[in-house]
Amino acid sequence: MQGKARLIFPAILSCVMAFLMTAVVTYLNVGTPPDFVARWLRAFVIAWPLAYIAALIASPIARRGTMLILQLIDGKSDAPRA
Repeated sequence: MQGKARLIFPAILSCVMAFLMTAVVTYLNVGTPPDFVARWLRAFVIAWPLAYIAALIASPIARRGTMLILQLIDGKSDAPRA
């Protein structure tokens, strides 16, 4: 990925994942009390920036790991070292 896409893609991905994960974890922890949405959104606001930072750090690692696995599957021995 090049340019702005390197920042935008992880932002969108981390947003969706944090949104879904905080919903599930909030539900598992508190059920569905009257203030469920407020608790969920509070958790999301905290989780999203952390998920974004994690995505920025993990993306290059995951990309290299994916390329290594694909090269091993294809039987190429000149795989780059991660």
